[in-house]
Amino acid sequence: MSFSPPPSLVVSSHTPPERVDLYLIKRGISLSRSRIQNLIEEGQILVNGRPTKASYRVREGDQIDIQIPPPAPLNLIPEEVPLDILYEDEVLLVLNKPAGMVVHPAPGHDRGTLVHALLHHCRGLPGIGGRERPGIVHRLDKETSGVMVVAKTDQAHQRLSKQFKEHTIDRRYLAIVSGKVAKKSGKIDLPIGRDRIDRKKISARTARPRESETHYVVRERFRIATLLEVYPQTGRTHQIRVHMAHLGHPVVGDKVYGGRAARMFEINVERQMLHAERLGFIHPLLGDRMLFCASMPADMQALLSALQAERRGQGASSMDGGAEGAGLRGAGG
Repeated sequence: MSFSPPPSLVVSSHTPPERVDLYLIKRGISLSRSRIQNLIEEGQILVNGRPTKASYRVREGDQIDIQIPPPAPLNLIPEEVPLDILYEDEVLLVLNKPAGMVVHPAPGHDRGTLVHALLHHCRGLPGIGGRERPGIVHRLDKETSGVMVVAKTDQAHQRLSKQFKEHTIDRRYLAIVSGKVAKKSGKIDLPIGRDRIDRKKISARTARPRESETHYVVRERFRIATLLEVYPQTGRTHQIRVHMAHLGHPVVGDKVYGGRAARMFEINVERQMLHAERLGFIHPLLGDRMLFCASMPADMQALLSALQAERRGQGASSMDGGAEGAGLRGAGG
């Protein structure tokens, strides 16, 4: 099942002059503005039988024809990679992504990605959502675990993407961060983007800042770390990791943004302690509200248990300083 736009639209009377890309969005065409603009650049959207520009202002009587080219073939070989599937129907799939799995192919990651696994599990998935990201509506960093939703049809992809774009998705992450977070809850409102100097990083030091907001609530405090519930209000790349580092409490194990905090524990921390615990959305076909949860993975639970054991051993009076517990050492934060 895929999206089929109307073969032709005619601009009605009393339509004010406006850009053709905006006009199509207002008419309810289930394509993103960027996708519409790409189709215009490719000559797939015609006005009165001729190629147009996104800036063209429609007028009464204009006939707009939309053509969706067939998906570009994927030069990827499906792989039988185990998936922890939480839910699946004919239009979507919800899974619990393990830490260490890359979502889509990239330089240095041309095998064993989530996309490779999806191509094996969901026959007919190629082309949905893009040439190299079939079905991928959103992504988690390689070392972040947790709940993801995958679209199996064009229509589901478009409707789920719209929910992410409009920030109506219910998302909750668990993060173990360095140091004791003083406030019970808080908000980080910091525009971020690609760093001007280090292009592999995201930061506030950027030429193209984008609105970025994260809320957090303290779940448990320990002597050298805090367990947070994190609620991203926007979905920027590395948003939680960058915002926590800006707060002065980077995610434990984050080797990119964590600094010394990445090595603050003597017990082995192989990756950033960040987990997408909850994901809620409106089913793109049924219209029902759906909510999925994934339990904290074993490595995060082991660290949390060690922190809890130290707290019990130290007693309430030593929580604000004092001796360090066995197996844990502080690096500040």
